[in-house]
Amino acid sequence: MGVFVYLPLVLPLTALPMARLAEQHLHPRSATRLLAVTGSTLALCSTLCLALLMVVGTAQLPGNPLPDGWSDPEVRAAVPYEEKAGLIAIGVLGAVLAACGSTLLRHTRARIRAAHALRPTAGSGDTGDLAVIPSPDPFAYALPGGRGRGHVGQVVVSTAMMECLDPHERRALVAHERAHLTGGHHRYLLATQLAARANPFLLPLRTAVAYSTERWADEEAAYAVGSRRAVATAVGKAALFANREAGPAVLPGFAAAAGPVPRRVAALLDPEPSAGLWPPASAHLAVAAVTATVGTAVSALSSLNATVTLVGILHAATPL
Repeated sequence: MGVFVYLPLVLPLTALPMARLAEQHLHPRSATRLLAVTGSTLALCSTLCLALLMVVGTAQLPGNPLPDGWSDPEVRAAVPYEEKAGLIAIGVLGAVLAACGSTLLRHTRARIRAAHALRPTAGSGDTGDLAVIPSPDPFAYALPGGRGRGHVGQVVVSTAMMECLDPHERRALVAHERAHLTGGHHRYLLATQLAARANPFLLPLRTAVAYSTERWADEEAAYAVGSRRAVATAVGKAALFANREAGPAVLPGFAAAAGPVPRRVAALLDPEPSAGLWPPASAHLAVAAVTATVGTAVSALSSLNATVTLVGILHAATPL
């Protein structure tokens, strides 16, 4: 296995330059998808290599459930340098699984709480996929799933938030939240949250995706209402009046984060970004993209090499 089993643990660092440059120079839809796929792939590779190291470490423990041949001196000699790292990997992989499980649990609980919060108000103020909840606290969020088949989700807005905006800005706000649902942004957010739990080097990608999903929804809302300035005004007002500490608006795990509002407003006041990926918007982005692509490819190949090597060694050591 050698050094190949360790490379995927550090290669996520190659994606960090692209995280910042992608949100600056790519269309937010492209940036979200690219960063989510890259982060998920790198996280899977690093987790796989932790699992391979864990197998090696488990073979050293007395009373382990693995075949006796896996801990023979010949097998240990064939996988040098991995004995101590394998023992450490047992604890690290356990922490990764616990962190990912906790994230999934919070995601599920938040979704259930939000669904329960809507039940007492069902039918009052609902218009299709829009639910207006009587509340003195200004908030708005998108609840994936919705009620009944065929629904991508529900847009929930408080009466206080509606009163803060004029009719054109209300349309922009609702269009923004609907864009979160139709784009499946909660899936990208959850994927990058899990990736960051699996490998802390991927935390900047999670932050970048949280911002790019908001920008993606801003662009979709601007297209829906036909005015980038109206969306910019709605974004600024909603951020100014929103009370994130009150009501059922706090929905970690699938509700998109607000992101840096001044940057979003400034982007909406600029021309619409190009959706094309080629030619690159800047030389720096091109270099960062190539670096991330090479890092992801090397991570995948290293994981494959380590897997094939360990499987071959352990297969040969297992009595027939």
